[in-house]
Amino acid sequence: MNKNNTSIFDIEALPKEMKLMLLMLSSEHPEELEEKHRDLLEQTDWNLFIELARHHRVFPTLNKKLQDMESTIIPTFVISLFKRDYSRNTFLMLALSGEIEQLAKQMGRMGIRTLFLKGPVIAADLYGDVSLRTSSDLDILIPIEKLDEAEQLLISHGYEKDDYIVSVLNDWRWRHHHTSFKHPKTGVKVELHWRLNPGPAREPSFDELWERRQQSSLINHPVYYLGREDLFMFLVTHGARHGWSRLRWILDIKQLVKQSMNWSVLEQLMEKYHYTHLAGQALLLIHKLLAESLRQEMKSMTDRRQAQKLANGTLFYLERMVNLHSIPLPEDVENYHKRYAIQMLSLRHKWLYLLSLMHPFPEDIDTLPLPKPLHILYFPLRPFLWAWRKLN
Repeated sequence: MNKNNTSIFDIEALPKEMKLMLLMLSSEHPEELEEKHRDLLEQTDWNLFIELARHHRVFPTLNKKLQDMESTIIPTFVISLFKRDYSRNTFLMLALSGEIEQLAKQMGRMGIRTLFLKGPVIAADLYGDVSLRTSSDLDILIPIEKLDEAEQLLISHGYEKDDYIVSVLNDWRWRHHHTSFKHPKTGVKVELHWRLNPGPAREPSFDELWERRQQSSLINHPVYYLGREDLFMFLVTHGARHGWSRLRWILDIKQLVKQSMNWSVLEQLMEKYHYTHLAGQALLLIHKLLAESLRQEMKSMTDRRQAQKLANGTLFYLERMVNLHSIPLPEDVENYHKRYAIQMLSLRHKWLYLLSLMHPFPEDIDTLPLPKPLHILYFPLRPFLWAWRKLN
């Protein structure tokens, strides 16, 4: 590996509480941490440590590490609070597991093939225990032609749809990748996906993903999720798109690479869909932050300059508690993330992105409302409407 490129990665700017968190998440022998890092433990702001653990959604794993440490330095209230959060998460994950079973059965009866993307299914696979990972919702991938049926099923069971998508000339099919539902009584959120990621990038068809699927052992009823290499690609692209701003996503990758994967197939998959540099970024992050060893088969991905640059760029998010879903974002975060979102694209994806800007946007309808049969005129009008908005 080119050391000149990777030596830039410097965690010194991270808060000491974050450094302690990384040490705990990385350690195979947490009982030795007190002896080796006593000064750091004594200097830790435990309220900030708790806040960071909750933000990064890694408190279940940290709870296990804390129990194994049996420290005399860590305050009792910290141990108690982590136990409480862990218990609450366990109940939530069990409730979500029950909902997965019900939805899988009902969609199966309707002939809707489902692939569960995250949630308890992934927790059971990656961690061996649903209580060791957090999830706030269920993400389900279905064939796009079954979307209306699946939506009606959720609505008939009390879910309410968040109609946030405004579409022009059916651009929702490629510009967006999911629609959201929430049950007002249970609070369970479900995201129905027809793509793994937002477009316009190409990705495997549902039939391809279904052919490579795995069956979960979480419940007795057959529940399916992505095959090992497809899961890696999905988790990598999802984490990268969010700047790896939560350590849980990085920890997921570490757990996944510990399992048996066909690295030759994986590399071909990432090359085919132009995500090799993002795979390299993710692998560098688990190496630099979570002390995971880089194996020879990973080097073709981690040696890429773009991968190394993106891994360094992730430190911006980790130095702050960035929540990209908390709108409006601070100005410095918004500006940085806009630049990062372009930098993370491969050359092919940058060209596709530029081409997608020529397709009409909902703002064009707001600027010049036209009858639906005339929406095709937004294509030639788009440059003028964009200029009008900039000038007014």
